[in-house]
Amino acid sequence: MTDTELDWAALSDRLAASLHLPTPPIGIAFSEEPPAGVLPFDAPMSAPGPDGRRGRVPAGCVFWVRAAASTFSTVPEDHGNCSVGRVTHGLASLEEVAGNDDVAALLASGWVSEDAVRGVPAVGGRPGAITYGPLRDTPAGVRPDVVLLRVNGRQLMVLSDALPSMRIEGKPQCHVVALAKEHRVAAASVGCALSRARTGMTPEEMTCALPAGELAETVAAVERASEVDSGVARYAATDSRRFS
Repeated sequence: MTDTELDWAALSDRLAASLHLPTPPIGIAFSEEPPAGVLPFDAPMSAPGPDGRRGRVPAGCVFWVRAAASTFSTVPEDHGNCSVGRVTHGLASLEEVAGNDDVAALLASGWVSEDAVRGVPAVGGRPGAITYGPLRDTPAGVRPDVVLLRVNGRQLMVLSDALPSMRIEGKPQCHVVALAKEHRVAAASVGCALSRARTGMTPEEMTCALPAGELAETVAAVERASEVDSGVARYAATDSRRFS
C-alpha cells in the first residue's frame, strides 16, 4: 500500500484504541518547503545564546509535545537551539555544531562520547521544512514519513510483540525518528535526560517511531498482539484468584 492510499485518521484511531494511548499518534513529515495551507509554528524566537544558538523551542523534541494539539510546519532555524536534534534531523552536520556550547557540555559531562556522537543516525539530506501534527488530522497534500508514539511500559510490550524487529534505543531520544525514516524500521527509545528535561515528559513515558508508509501493516500487527495479550492477561487474572 502506498502512502497516498493510507487513511491516516482511521489508522490513528485504530492504533490509539489497540494500545490505549492517552496521547494521540503524531505525524512527522519532511519536505523541501513548508506545505501549502499549513500554519507555521509561531512561538517567538529566543534570544541567542553565547554561541549564537536560538530557536522557537528548547529542542526539536518539544515539537512532539506541541503537535498533540495542532498541526504546524517548522523551518530549520526554528530548531536551532538543540545541536543534537539538528544533526539527527538532517538540519546540520556534526562539524557545523561541534563548537556549540551544548555539544561541549554533553561531551565534558561524559554523557556521550565523541565516537558515539559520530555514530548517531541522522535524516538524510537537508529538509527545508518539518511538519508536525496529530496523525488523524493530517492535511491533504502532507505525507507523514514517521509516526511518533508516546508510550508506557505496557504499550511498549505490545509493540515489541507485534514488531519483533523493532529496535530499542537509548540516547539521544530523537534519533529514533531518523531510524524510522531512513531505515524504515520501528524504533523505540527509553528516552534521554536531555529530552526529558526539555519536554517535561513523565518518568514512565517513552517514545516509539514507526515508518509511516508501512503503518497499515503495523497497525494490523499491533491489533493482533494486543488481542492476544488481553486474552493471556484474562487467563492469568483468573488463575491468580486461587491465591486470594
